[in-house]
Amino acid sequence: MGNCWPKPVDNLPSSNKFTSPPSVIKKHTATPASNTKRAVVAQPSGDGGDQSEKEELPLPASGKIITPNLKMFTLAELKSATKNFRPDTVLGEGGFGTVFKGWIDDKTFAPSKVGVGIPVAVKKSNPDSEQGLKEWQAEVKFLGKFSHPNLVKLIGYCWEEKEFLLVYEHMLKGSLESHLFRKCAEALSWDTRLKIAIGAAKGLAFLHTTEKQVIYRDFKASNILLDSDYNAKLSDFGLAKMGPVNGDSHVTTRVVGTYGYAAPEYMATGHLYVRSDVYGFGVVLLEILTGRRVLDLNRPNGETNLVEWAKPMLPDKKKLRKIMDPRLEGQYPSKAAYQIAEIILQCLEPDPKTRPSMEEILECLEQCNAIKMKPREKNATRAHDQRSGNHRNHNNYGHRSPLHVKKTGSGNVIGNQGRHAAINRSY
Repeated sequence: MGNCWPKPVDNLPSSNKFTSPPSVIKKHTATPASNTKRAVVAQPSGDGGDQSEKEELPLPASGKIITPNLKMFTLAELKSATKNFRPDTVLGEGGFGTVFKGWIDDKTFAPSKVGVGIPVAVKKSNPDSEQGLKEWQAEVKFLGKFSHPNLVKLIGYCWEEKEFLLVYEHMLKGSLESHLFRKCAEALSWDTRLKIAIGAAKGLAFLHTTEKQVIYRDFKASNILLDSDYNAKLSDFGLAKMGPVNGDSHVTTRVVGTYGYAAPEYMATGHLYVRSDVYGFGVVLLEILTGRRVLDLNRPNGETNLVEWAKPMLPDKKKLRKIMDPRLEGQYPSKAAYQIAEIILQCLEPDPKTRPSMEEILECLEQCNAIKMKPREKNATRAHDQRSGNHRNHNNYGHRSPLHVKKTGSGNVIGNQGRHAAINRSY
């Protein structure tokens, strides 16, 4: 919605490198299910139609479940809402199809004139697309079953004349990807970046802590959408998968997702763990910190793969300052940045069992959000700007009172060189 997805490719190269990241996230015992509040939500039927069966799902502390009430739109209604899918209403395109902007009444959901009622994003599948049908079914299955403040809201759907359409709330600020990487985009402040990271972490933590764990499988910057207040919501559930059951540690599936964000164990074996999502979260967090794409062929040799290039510098405070996004202009607390760098290292652990849970990551991010810049840091940044005469230079201030943490484990980078492309998205 508002995003452009890369075309799928099949075989991609890989290599591995090893480092020893520090451990900053303290392990804690999960809250027993008996102490978790529960909410009743609607269960969609197998064909994505009427919701009949009721099922109880746990209500995690990271958010709340909102029982959805999906509307079945007619094709004529959605044609009217989008001016017959006119080209000037296109928000973006992807493997599923094209996304159009439309307008509907905020109470009846009937189509309305431009500027009247509420804006919506209408995702329209490509005709006769098997991929589009499967992703449409997955979207209705997951977003029709439950919703959350940090998941994009599915308003309704349409299945008519071999057309498969989904209607979502319109996210005014577009995707995180567009704000991080487009030259014309306004730079995001440190506080806004952390707000987005925390919101995305809440959405992913919710999926991982439902009674039937959901593996998102395509966590990336383009799938994090922002509302007018920069609240983050996860979108595009076409590749989402129910987690392992009966005591299994993983599910085995065909490798799909987006190259660069996919966890190495999943790419190598097709074994998908709940914490395979955590690897992707670490990659996005690294993009937020540096302002660089995970894969960028326009970068100099040795810098095209963000994870390979940045990972060795994350444990070093001086080197970390050099890779921070220059658009931040040094306006961030160095202690918080270093702690987030440590979180990233743990997310990128090669063994999914040693990665932290999203609940643990969320707790640490919220602690980082409480850390503010010290006066000496602001003064140092101001003095550096005056010396350089360029407010877009990298920050240059010291970091005292470093964190004393125990370093354990070893890191393994998914060392793939190549373009930012999607792995085959078909099942």
